[in-house]
Amino acid sequence: QVQLVESGGGLVQAGASLRLSCAASGRSVSIYIMGWFRQAPGKEREFVSGIKWTDGNTVFRNSVKGRFSISRDNAENTLYLQINSLKPEDTAVYYCAATTTVRDIWPFRAGMYDIWGQGTQVTVSS
Repeated sequence: QVQLVESGGGLVQAGASLRLSCAASGRSVSIYIMGWFRQAPGKEREFVSGIKWTDGNTVFRNSVKGRFSISRDNAENTLYLQINSLKPEDTAVYYCAATTTVRDIWPFRAGMYDIWGQGTQVTVSS
């Protein structure tokens, strides 16, 4: 099985930047898409951004476009999320996820991912 381990979260002030990392290890599998989700207290887990592992095609949640960027290092099996101009409403636990299922539609729902990391907390103070 593949394990995902996130890192890079922390407590920052509004306007700061963070770079989250997600390292994949374990048995080799054919990952189709990797993505970042976040979950704030009392709210559902929501899609933030994703990247197709083969061709690098990316998708972003509308509210983070222009501030977040996603990238991958295929050789290191690592996914990154660069977060700029952080806002208090970005406060959440950020999760890395992967799906091995090839679909005709982009997997925006959390239930469409079968491998998850443990999450990393991002807290933005105003």
